Amino acid sequence: MNEPIVEVTRRGAERLQKGHLWIYRGDVSKAPGATAGDVVAVVDGRRRFLAKAWWSEKSQIALRVVTRDEEPVDEPFLAGRIASALELRQRTFPGQTAWRLVHGEADLLPGLVVDRYGEVAVMQTLVPATERRKELLAELVASATGAVTVVERNDVRVRELEGLAQVKGVLRGPEPAPIEYREGEVRLRIDVLGGQKTGAFLDQRENHLRAGEYARGRCLDCFSYAGGFALQLARRGEQVTAVEMQPTASALLRANAELNGTTNLELVELNAFDYLRDRAEEPPAFDTVVLDPPAFAKNKESLPGARRGYKEINLRAFQVLKPGGVLVTASCSYHMSEALLEELVLEAARDAGRDVQVLERRGAGRDHPVLLGVPETRYLKVLFLRVI
Repeated sequence: MNEPIVEVTRRGAERLQKGHLWIYRGDVSKAPGATAGDVVAVVDGRRRFLAKAWWSEKSQIALRVVTRDEEPVDEPFLAGRIASALELRQRTFPGQTAWRLVHGEADLLPGLVVDRYGEVAVMQTLVPATERRKELLAELVASATGAVTVVERNDVRVRELEGLAQVKGVLRGPEPAPIEYREGEVRLRIDVLGGQKTGAFLDQRENHLRAGEYARGRCLDCFSYAGGFALQLARRGEQVTAVEMQPTASALLRANAELNGTTNLELVELNAFDYLRDRAEEPPAFDTVVLDPPAFAKNKESLPGARRGYKEINLRAFQVLKPGGVLVTASCSYHMSEALLEELVLEAARDAGRDVQVLERRGAGRDHPVLLGVPETRYLKVLFLRVI
């Protein structure tokens, strides 16, 4: 082993043996010579090899396993990991060119996220190890996918936990123009440099399509962003009200409605909480409601407040739904478990005097796989419900 050696406690070793990829700083016994971004050899108290991992100096997550074998973590290794991730997406979405290529830990590349939109790849290097190698990773992604441009969207706060600055820009190739991709028959135009996340919410793509299948009558989509749900609802619904308070997102939604020739969509630029509160004072008017809010619970400490927020919007949604109406409600907060989400949705239904059926329990799309043993990779929960 030529890499720095990091010794972990018995608890840390047991965590790895149970399938997790993370070791917290409190379970690191010794780390002589390791610097941020290094590949290190992880051993137990008896110096038995456990894994090779990325080393972080500032984060509470000190180690992120990249392989459990004694093999070099070099350019061919990284190229192989990307090729494996690419094969899954090509098999899962044949003929399509917009999907998440690398989903961090779930693809055994911790601290790396890559979304592909045709000839443009958008990359996030979230830990020192992937940040140190981002030029190489951009080259490998471009080589594997044929992407002409690779953009970094490293303007995310999680990097600050690693001591990394927030930045965004073009890593490779020309600056991209607005990009168009399809979700089913719906055309979506996005801005990978100016939009949220990496330009789109690809994790919800299959749920966008599924929600469209349930749409009927008068529909309401809250926290609409660029229209992923709203435009699918408009294909079958009679009239769609899309609520979005951010001007840049509202502009994207208008442009996408025009791009699709959608004439039965009304955009309301207002806080969704305020809109729902006002509509709840009126007789139930909607047959289909979608709630896709931002993450309310960024950490455990914010969970109580997040719980109140999720309960309120679901309560209001039940109050505005007609009998027989369908509610699609989502949480992208990892700390809001599916069991907890169902518990507060039940409380909201009771407070609204409604009996509710669960039609489907869904998560992120198939290009956002979950790694067994690492529950953090299953962050998105989506419930499809019907008011009896």
